[in-house]
Amino acid sequence: MTLMENVSEVTEFILVGLTDALEMQVPLFVIFSLIYLITLLGNLGMIMLILLDSRLHTPMYFFLSNLSLVDCVYASAVTPKVIMGFLTGDKIISYNACAAQMFFFAAFATVENFLLASMAFDRYIAVCKPLHYTTTMTSTVCALLVTGPYICGLMQSTIHVAFTFHLSFCHSNVVHHFFCDIPPLLALSCSDINTNEIVLFTLAAVNVFFTLLVILNSYLFIFITILRMHSAEGQKKAFSTCASHLTTVSIFYGTGIFMYRKPSSSHSMDTDKMASVFYTMVIPMLNPLVYSLRNKDVKSAFKKGVGKAKSSLRFTY
Repeated sequence: MTLMENVSEVTEFILVGLTDALEMQVPLFVIFSLIYLITLLGNLGMIMLILLDSRLHTPMYFFLSNLSLVDCVYASAVTPKVIMGFLTGDKIISYNACAAQMFFFAAFATVENFLLASMAFDRYIAVCKPLHYTTTMTSTVCALLVTGPYICGLMQSTIHVAFTFHLSFCHSNVVHHFFCDIPPLLALSCSDINTNEIVLFTLAAVNVFFTLLVILNSYLFIFITILRMHSAEGQKKAFSTCASHLTTVSIFYGTGIFMYRKPSSSHSMDTDKMASVFYTMVIPMLNPLVYSLRNKDVKSAFKKGVGKAKSSLRFTY
């Protein structure tokens, strides 16, 4: 019994992957293994630092820890299967595993989408209303700003998976992608996919419009506040923080809009695969660097942790 009733006889899919060139399999295996390792070490390390250092128990780092968790999950939904494909050549994924991969990727990519907006709002309060920061960003407000994205992500992912795997797949079971994303699966269906495309476009448009509205409005007020600052050092610090955040936001939303801006029938799958590499693997690796490793508090916590580890080793031996 499959995850959902499907009127077709498809029980598995074949993922085409990034390339069929044999000479590229080992180099790509090494590259993506390193990317995944850095992603896990960076994001899990960030979570541990925030948990262990009381100086990082603030709303900003609460959001960062959740962002790191989300990056770990949605990168892990895709990257291990890609790596194993390079190593073993096995490109087959079962029907249920394909649905699960789509669910976790879509859910946590959506969660990240809304978390970025929550983080922008947090920075807006910190920069524009610093005297009211502690009374505004209470534990209840922070919990709501994190719980909301998870609820939205899980609900929207459930809708996407239900609509996609209700279709009949009778044209082919060869997915022209390296993971089970929505557009390449729609391209395989022999059912009417108009409703699916409308749902995909509508949810993506609502997500992007709402979150970008929050982010752009937050940063508009932040920039106005920065320009009114008399301290050059304060301006430089604030601009640096904004530039890092906006860089990641631009990459995240730019790639997402590029991938889903057109119906699946007009997609260039090869082009989308290259964009998806950034979306699924590179961005989760970069987020700890962009958001946190340039931060003095995080550097201090890291040095403190390394110092404690060295002291423990010396004591042990």
